[in-house]
Amino acid sequence: MFDAQMDAIYSAMKRLGYGDVDVVAAETGWPSVGEPNQPDVNLENAVSYNGNLVKHVNSGKGTPLMPNRIFETFIFSLFNENLKPGFTDERNFGLFRSDLTPVYDVGVLRDGQVEAPSIAPTPPAPAPADSPPEAPSTTPPSAAPSDSGVNVWCVAKADASDDLLQSNIDYVCRLGIDCTPIQEGGPCFEPNTVRSHAAFAMNAYYQTYGRNDLNCNFADSGMIVTSDPKSYKGTDVVLL
Repeated sequence: MFDAQMDAIYSAMKRLGYGDVDVVAAETGWPSVGEPNQPDVNLENAVSYNGNLVKHVNSGKGTPLMPNRIFETFIFSLFNENLKPGFTDERNFGLFRSDLTPVYDVGVLRDGQVEAPSIAPTPPAPAPADSPPEAPSTTPPSAAPSDSGVNVWCVAKADASDDLLQSNIDYVCRLGIDCTPIQEGGPCFEPNTVRSHAAFAMNAYYQTYGRNDLNCNFADSGMIVTSDPKSYKGTDVVLL
């Protein structure tokens, strides 16, 4: 993909008589976290693209139309932009978090500065707090005391569409969170509605990855409540 875009630019410049002008890749990269409807936006693909990009550019191989060349290339971006508005992927192009800790290493760090990441799915939209968690392997608690001592839960908003809530379920369950309680025969299968199952999945993610507003956003389909969802009137949920 990188070579194709570089050669496309070169071909256009050559046609206009500027084939002898050096080409610089001013911005290229891949986000590590995205929305539920962006399955290809994940940590594995970010490491693969940027890691192979560094190797390819430094190899001096060049492109089919510009062989044996090293292109000046800038990865977008150095840091995650956690305050940037818009979709989740726009905030997660960085190699580093805003606290200077690496999101992942593509071979640009000094030896021993960071261990190579084990590729595991990263948090979905919502925009996560600026530190990707490890994929969980057990069912999280339905609620736990926050630092303030208040129990909090993440549930689906009343106006959230079933399609969006289903995508939330699919995304969370792909992370490795135990979704068997909302499968047929599970203790939280009933009521058998998308909204109820989504509330379980969204809350499981919220409790596992950190009880903060960003981890209950889910493309603006989630909300935080302090009353027990078992009796919450805003949605028909049953949480363990």
